[in-house]
Amino acid sequence: MDYISINKKLWNNKTEVHFNSEFYDVKSFLGGKSSLMKAELDLLGDVRGKKILHLQCHFGMDTISLARMGAKVTGVDLSDKAIEKARLLNEQCGTDVEFVESDVLKLKDVLNDSFDIVFTSYGTVGWLDDLTKWADVVHHFLKPGGEFIMVDFHPVVWMFSYDFTKIEFNYMDTEAIVEELEGTYADKSSDLKDQSVGWNHGISGILNPLVHKGLRLADFQEYDYSPYNCFNNTIEISKGIFQIRGMEKKIPMMYSIKAVK
Repeated sequence: MDYISINKKLWNNKTEVHFNSEFYDVKSFLGGKSSLMKAELDLLGDVRGKKILHLQCHFGMDTISLARMGAKVTGVDLSDKAIEKARLLNEQCGTDVEFVESDVLKLKDVLNDSFDIVFTSYGTVGWLDDLTKWADVVHHFLKPGGEFIMVDFHPVVWMFSYDFTKIEFNYMDTEAIVEELEGTYADKSSDLKDQSVGWNHGISGILNPLVHKGLRLADFQEYDYSPYNCFNNTIEISKGIFQIRGMEKKIPMMYSIKAVK
């Protein structure tokens, strides 16, 4: 199965819908609003003057937000349509970000550089089939003493059916999950219909490849909320804090990692 081509088509089709959605709110972003959330900001700290590699950057809002904070940033994404929009935003914002179209697992073939921070967030590793190769990419691009910063949705969330009424998927699974998707998290009324190929990776399957490459785990946190209202059957318990209705504070919804080379 050529999952790269399938998922590239999926994200190419999502990009235009996402770019124009209220969820992403590009208008406010162009007006100066940062797209970064507290969890990643706390881990990133002061990034002024630092070189950052942003993996799976979609159309670059977080990437540009990092540049606005004073970092020199390179963003990478599989979708050529997303990279086109990212470059457009970069021009409109007057920032100096380099955007690279590439499969993350093949990034060493197209990018020759090293970075103080490698960063990735929200809905990333579930699109990758081999986290050993992924960890090798992270390690390769980090300078000695550099930090890997990651915030993502917790694998427990991906066990549930889309309406969160039952456990439908394995916590960790070596087999690809092939689905026919309708709509998108940024616009659930969209008429998008696409095939997707993804994988469920448990926490050990995410952490161990990084540790085995020699990265030192400096911080690991779990959170019982999502900062995005991107799931079904959610309730906003306070501003910008979303939990699953009926499961408030009962399940982890995201996690964060800081690891040092």
